[in-house]
Amino acid sequence: MSGSADRLPRLLSLVPYLMSHPGAQVGEVAAVFGLSEKQLIDDLQLVWMCGLPGHTPGDLIDVSWDGGEILIDNADTIARPLRLGIDEASALLVALRMLAATPQLAEVQGTDDALPRVMAKLEQAAGEGAATVSSQVAVDVDAAPDALPRVREGLTKGRRLSLRYYVPGRDEVTPREVDPTRIVVVDGRAYLEGWCYRAEAMRLFRLDRMLGVDVLDVPADPPAEAEPIDVAQGVFRPSPTDELIELEVSAAGRWVAEYYPCEQVTELGEGRLRVTLRARDQDWILKLALRLGDTGRVVAPPAMAEAVRQEAERALALYAHRS
Repeated sequence: MSGSADRLPRLLSLVPYLMSHPGAQVGEVAAVFGLSEKQLIDDLQLVWMCGLPGHTPGDLIDVSWDGGEILIDNADTIARPLRLGIDEASALLVALRMLAATPQLAEVQGTDDALPRVMAKLEQAAGEGAATVSSQVAVDVDAAPDALPRVREGLTKGRRLSLRYYVPGRDEVTPREVDPTRIVVVDGRAYLEGWCYRAEAMRLFRLDRMLGVDVLDVPADPPAEAEPIDVAQGVFRPSPTDELIELEVSAAGRWVAEYYPCEQVTELGEGRLRVTLRARDQDWILKLALRLGDTGRVVAPPAMAEAVRQEAERALALYAHRS
């Protein structure tokens, strides 16, 4: 932790530590914070110039390290250790729950009880508010019953898999025969990658959309042209036949241009963008538009803009009814 980006949080932790350990030795404190003695002295010299507005000697923190013994005074305003806010602790708890739910983690020795202990300590330290907020966030990464063990069996034995797979865009269940190649986790969701004989191409299948998985007594034998799918930029890859959608987003909605592959991005001033991208289906663009809320809107084609408006009205009506 020697970079400038790490220095402020380190100093905010260092001062409370020194206040609770008067007379601590330079070498001991450096070891606690993972620093060299020179790095620690540099930090102490910076602490010595910090304090309350006014910057008179009485306003600044008084710190000395003569003879290797660190003494600190006039630092009562930051004597308490740095605490996470509710939003920070909640985000961390949600991330830990997502990590605990990923299939690969089950294969790592010692993680079965380590993560629950960490989450319990974090909930206790952060307070009831963070635990309540994070518990209301559903992390949907669970596979269908028996899906993960059967997929692993197919991978281990090199056998073809028969799937009953739900396609939400068409609201239908399709049969698939797949030669499995690996399991990947993208954006917290587990996917089976394999050669799909229905599509005659490599495909990714979400484990939590598998309604049934059977291991066939047929060796998995993907064709020579089957290559791993690059998931570095996410799962979604638009097709040239997908419908072209035009969005206008505010500065708060600019993440769309960074998160999704776009055909064209035009600056409109004041941080706004006009974004043109391809939508794989209407449901997908409806969800994106509702997620954007007042930070973006669909402007073309008109039929899609109207569909978004109607969907938003239905959502508001449901909310008004429940409240």
